[in-house]
Amino acid sequence: MNHAVRTAHSTCGNEPGLISVDQALQMVLEHTDHLGTETLLLSQALNRFVAADIYSEIQLPIFSQSAVDGYAICMDADRPAESSFELIGEVRAGQGADLILEPGQAVRIFTGAKIPLQTTTVARQEIVQLRDSTIILTQALVLDADIRHAGEEISMGQCLAVQGQQLSIGTIAALSMAGIREIPVYRYPKIAVVITGDEVAETVEDLDSGKIFDANTPLIQAWFQSRNQQVEIMHVADTEQAVSDLFEQLRNQYDLILTTGGVSVGDYDFVRPVALKLGFEQLFWKVKQKPGKPMFFAKSDRPDQSPCYLLGLPGNPGAVYMGMQIYVSTLINALQGQKQLPQWFSAVMSHDLTADSRERFLRMVASFESGMLKLSSLPKQQSHMLSNLMQANCIVRVPAAQAIRTGQILQGLFI
Repeated sequence: MNHAVRTAHSTCGNEPGLISVDQALQMVLEHTDHLGTETLLLSQALNRFVAADIYSEIQLPIFSQSAVDGYAICMDADRPAESSFELIGEVRAGQGADLILEPGQAVRIFTGAKIPLQTTTVARQEIVQLRDSTIILTQALVLDADIRHAGEEISMGQCLAVQGQQLSIGTIAALSMAGIREIPVYRYPKIAVVITGDEVAETVEDLDSGKIFDANTPLIQAWFQSRNQQVEIMHVADTEQAVSDLFEQLRNQYDLILTTGGVSVGDYDFVRPVALKLGFEQLFWKVKQKPGKPMFFAKSDRPDQSPCYLLGLPGNPGAVYMGMQIYVSTLINALQGQKQLPQWFSAVMSHDLTADSRERFLRMVASFESGMLKLSSLPKQQSHMLSNLMQANCIVRVPAAQAIRTGQILQGLFI
């Protein structure tokens, strides 16, 4: 028994069968199919991915309107200061403009109001003096000033959003202005999060019996909340029967089972053996990375041929955090039709790093110095530690078997 433990430690990160980070990510994309589409109210579609190109059924502005509070004027050429015009009425925003201006006439108008027919320019109120039913310019005025022309922003039939585009706050606002109320999106997966382990403490008193506080549940819950998504989180005891019963139930109800813990080779690591016994196809197990080596990815086809995916993350919270940011994000996007690798940024290391046999994901601080994005690593990087996440703003890929020197360029993800 002791010999097996020594062997495992001596070959950690080098045993046969390990795949690289890039291979693992590519396999996630290759083996994941999108789950179909649905139509949502635009107000409920934040962060979702558009399932078809969206075209405008109106032009914007819908009608020509005033860009300022002032006076709509009909004139045939630029006019100097002291020019005067007959004031014949008023048009407010949201009010119809039935007036037709003749040369030399003007109407009081407000920002966003529809300009009357034959308006050739708008004089902002700051350059106008009012005398009875006449206005007089205090500055020269040119033709076509301060008019928002119909269709100058968006034309009828213009493409507003393309298939695959993510609906950000700004995108939703822009589509709303164009009158879009419903939108087709890729369906979000129904996700069950399973936290394995009997070591979770419920109270401070539980710590005396060797238990620890649970960081994975609030970590995962907050991660999904930040993406405006709901998931079901549950705990399971470290017994083969409990894990088997739960997986059998969940795979018929959920598109993705996301687990923490139970994916290594310990006596109580039941996630992988149970999944294989239930008929899940292993797509990969163990990635040459640190933290998170014993990650497990599998797929099961249900009787209706719809898939259920299982992604097993190690139990250490540092590994869970890295797995969520890199692999879970990639998988969830792929389930919504977005087969894209993580969008790494490039930055310069501000100090040396020693080599490691595995590719590492380190929590760091990225900051601009003299116009250059620079990286500084943080202490306490072990997979059971999370305290440096109170300072970190990115995670950085450090290549395997390389001593990193000051000034070397590395890739990272902002968090």
